[in-house]
Amino acid sequence: MKKLSLLILLLFTGCVGIPENVTPVENFKVKNYLGKWYEIARLDHSFERGLSHVSAHYSLRDDGGIRVLNRGYSKEKQSWDEAEGKAYFVNSPDTGYLKVSFFGPFYGSYIIFELDESYQYALVSGPDKSYLWILARQPNISESLKKQLIDRASQVGFDVNDMQWVQQDLLSKP
Repeated sequence: MKKLSLLILLLFTGCVGIPENVTPVENFKVKNYLGKWYEIARLDHSFERGLSHVSAHYSLRDDGGIRVLNRGYSKEKQSWDEAEGKAYFVNSPDTGYLKVSFFGPFYGSYIIFELDESYQYALVSGPDKSYLWILARQPNISESLKKQLIDRASQVGFDVNDMQWVQQDLLSKP
């Protein structure tokens, strides 16, 4: 029983770790981060595979956490997929290091490691280097900003060759 408990503890704590060379932003202001963000690019994972027009909306929860509402369009299903989750700061609320859950007691890291002063774009990592997102307040960003963010992610060890660029242009009527 002790071994099983230790294994479960290790699994849960491993999911909220920080990848090597990734440092959460400091002087983070959660109120500035709230609202809608567009997913510009991501490393591919099954839970987002095939989705376009992906966005995330962050709002405050009554318990001090953050409500997370992710939304994306599945062309295959011809419908919108949504997932609602909750996030809490792992350490201090002025550090961009949170744990997020979409499935009950299971949490994963949400690490903001690049963020401009006006909160218009962000690089976000998960618990390891297989999770990476480029987020922005607008559905599209300039080529120079794309290059800057890709270069930054590459510098800390992400395989940016596998980035999936998310379609954000207008959906055509079926």
